[in-house]
Amino acid sequence: MSHKAMLTMLTDAVERHWLRPLDLAFAQFLSERDPQADSRLLLLAALTSRLLGDGHPCLDLNALEALAAEHTWPSHWLDLLADISLSESPLLARSDGMPANAPLVLDRHRLYLRRYWRYECDVAQEILARLSSRPVDEERLQTELQHLFPTLRASHIEWPRVACALSLRGGFSVMTGGPGTGKTTTVVRLLGLLQTLQWRQQAAPLRIRLAAPTGKAAARLNASIARQIAQLDVDESVRKAIPQQVETLHRLLGARPDSRRYTHDRRRPLHLDVLVIDEASMIDLEMMAAVLEALPSHAQLILLGDKDQLSSVEAGSVLGDLCRRAETGHYTPAVADWLRKISGDDIEAFVRNDAQALDQHIAMLRHSHRFGATSGIGRLAAAVNAGHIEEVHALLASRSGDIAWLSTDAERTPLATIAMDGDTDRFDLDASGATPQGFRFYLQRLRELRPGSSEDVVAHQAWAHNVLEAFNHFQLLCAVRQGPAGTERLNREIASSLHAAGWTESDRGWYEGRPVMMIRNDYSLGLMNGDVGITLRMPGSDGVVRLYVAFPVTRAPQATSGQEESAHVRCVLPSRLGDVETVYAMTVHKSQGSEFEHTALVLPEEESLILTRELLYTGITRARRWLTLVGTPGSIEQALAQRTRRYSGLTERLLHQP
Repeated sequence: MSHKAMLTMLTDAVERHWLRPLDLAFAQFLSERDPQADSRLLLLAALTSRLLGDGHPCLDLNALEALAAEHTWPSHWLDLLADISLSESPLLARSDGMPANAPLVLDRHRLYLRRYWRYECDVAQEILARLSSRPVDEERLQTELQHLFPTLRASHIEWPRVACALSLRGGFSVMTGGPGTGKTTTVVRLLGLLQTLQWRQQAAPLRIRLAAPTGKAAARLNASIARQIAQLDVDESVRKAIPQQVETLHRLLGARPDSRRYTHDRRRPLHLDVLVIDEASMIDLEMMAAVLEALPSHAQLILLGDKDQLSSVEAGSVLGDLCRRAETGHYTPAVADWLRKISGDDIEAFVRNDAQALDQHIAMLRHSHRFGATSGIGRLAAAVNAGHIEEVHALLASRSGDIAWLSTDAERTPLATIAMDGDTDRFDLDASGATPQGFRFYLQRLRELRPGSSEDVVAHQAWAHNVLEAFNHFQLLCAVRQGPAGTERLNREIASSLHAAGWTESDRGWYEGRPVMMIRNDYSLGLMNGDVGITLRMPGSDGVVRLYVAFPVTRAPQATSGQEESAHVRCVLPSRLGDVETVYAMTVHKSQGSEFEHTALVLPEEESLILTRELLYTGITRARRWLTLVGTPGSIEQALAQRTRRYSGLTERLLHQP
């Protein structure tokens, strides 16, 4: 097939939404660069570009049939590619990256855009380089572990203690686990252990930085870490050497407007000894490459996250690739013997003959302290994660005290009504007096706690902080943006219902009480994609009352033009916010890194590739205390049947598998 005929076919594919205009443009660029190339290489390049948009760093040539079925590609594409032999071309480099100016790289059976091949290679190389053993004072480590974890139970593995011990063996470690398994508590104990070992040796305290991928994730960690540090049983000087401020990765690296590069890189590394990153499941391949490039060679990297959550929005599933074997441990006999000696933990059941170096630096926390044996939310999350359809249906039908199931097959209760009131009648409430809340809760706080007109700016900012906290009690989550169960429609309906009920002064434009989410990074304001604020009428430093949007603060206060800031909130004039959207309802993807006392999760009735087991699990585990699940039995079954898979070669590179 000629290039012209191929490009005509790809143009038709764009019109049928199999490809994006960007994918076609890439194929046209390659055609101009090498008019003699096999035209089928243009098709492969367009598909590689398309899959990159779906989060896959590469096109796995061994999985073409599965990909075609998943994306409903036409069968004649597979016929065209059936006997292709990728020959020499200026467009194509081999696994060694040569020729260096080729835009595509074929590495075994995977085809990459060169930039993402480089990211994957760099991430693997940097991690493997940090796995080499570091000297440990075993006697002192044993003493400190016994102090931090005083209970030694026979035939019981204290996985947080195992995680701390393993983290001291090299410059890289991962702690993974579901919600409530104690990842934050464990990492604070680890930081206390690291600083205590320095203190015992009369060495300078380690320079530690804490980071998260998004502002919401940073704020959540920020809120809990100070409490964890205060409870830590260590010397006061050690406690003071553990940082409490959490920043986003963009701020940590020094993001530059209109650039993929950061202030900190290999030439200007970060000034730190230990870097802890929370919510690591949200880190994409490009960001992980940037972090590792900016990390000094001596520094230790510690990743925290839930391996079963949704992967990053951008390409790659770094934490999932790292933790592919975390469930079964894959420890060596030598590491098992060392742990038995150091901590008293017997992990013999998790020893495997095919253990690799990476496995020895990964620990999975397995006991949830948030969801007890009687917790419906915890049991539902576990059943979804395991794909047990019958158990999921049984739990939803049982009317568990913390779960409300609204089947849209049988009921047509407006979602806006549930969002306003919290749907309290559907729950079996306990004797604590706490109740599920809808959006009316934060609007009541807005009215009832408003400072008087004579109160100063500080009082109003404290009020704004209280309103932000109240807003986080409830959140409506959706799988999709468009359609009857999408965020766009539900945001309009909820805004209209709240206005009609007299809770807001308007349902469009800027009005008091309107919640908004940043949909793009704004480096001049220090606000990142996903940050949520509430519109409030309050006085500025000049005493003039006007509408501001209050955002939570996760770092030291500052003030700039059109912006008022305290230790808790940053108030920005609406006129300075260009890229925001109303956020009564948000997608599950956007909710990652957040937790809400009461979460309502709405599933679409129509089939969707987005509706997967990982999305359902992530949405359920955003709920701390109450969950309202809205959908049909069919939507539940569809989600359980579809697994998220990101095609990449990172796991093979890390485990040295052929």
